Amino acid sequence: MIGPQRPQIVLFGSSIVQLSFSNDGWGAILADVYARKADIVLRGYYGWNSRRAVKDGKCQPSLIIAYFGGNDSMGPHSSGLGPHVPLPEYIENMRKIATHLQGLSDTTRLIFLTCPPVDEVKFGENTSSIFSELVRTNELCHTYSDACVELCNDMGIKVIDLWTAIQKRDDWQACFTDGVHLSGEGSKVVVEEILKVLKEAEWKPSLHWKSMPTEFSEDSPYDLVYKDGKTTLNPSDWTFHREIQWD
Repeated sequence: MIGPQRPQIVLFGSSIVQLSFSNDGWGAILADVYARKADIVLRGYYGWNSRRAVKDGKCQPSLIIAYFGGNDSMGPHSSGLGPHVPLPEYIENMRKIATHLQGLSDTTRLIFLTCPPVDEVKFGENTSSIFSELVRTNELCHTYSDACVELCNDMGIKVIDLWTAIQKRDDWQACFTDGVHLSGEGSKVVVEEILKVLKEAEWKPSLHWKSMPTEFSEDSPYDLVYKDGKTTLNPSDWTFHREIQWD
């Protein structure tokens, strides 16, 4: 059975977005939290940088959570090939992406995620020999992360500084599977920060999951029967199955 059209939350970006349904990922967590509230739409692509993301689209979702920068911030390859995008071009690309997404509709909201840190030791241990001259440093990620924050502040866009948020943990290296991509622990940080923004945002209507209407929330005689044998229990807002009770 398909109900009425629901709000859409689009996750747009590179591999950190594509893999967000893997390894207890942040996309999967959001899909659970919003199970009876909104549809989570995955639009993440391995290896993408801001150059490839500058394009038109006709989707008009309620919220877009966008992430680009990890591939852009890689050191340039001597051949001129590869995903590296110089910082000034990255900033301009992100400005174009933001302007386009903001123009989709008056009710489309936007959150940008910055580069997370990189565990250089783990990254070096997990890099395949089929690649050449892969340069990822925490310092480069920091530079691109700060640039994204500054741009978003200038444009009035909600932004989550993942570079800082993840490194608040003493064991922040546990937030990665390979030094770059997020583990379940890293995804928990991302979800916590996203829900914090959504709770504090003065958007009307609110897109925080607790403020959104629950689909098919009416009482039903087909629900499980309470121990009194006379009434049924409405399960539409049950969350006890979740390991973390997200705020």
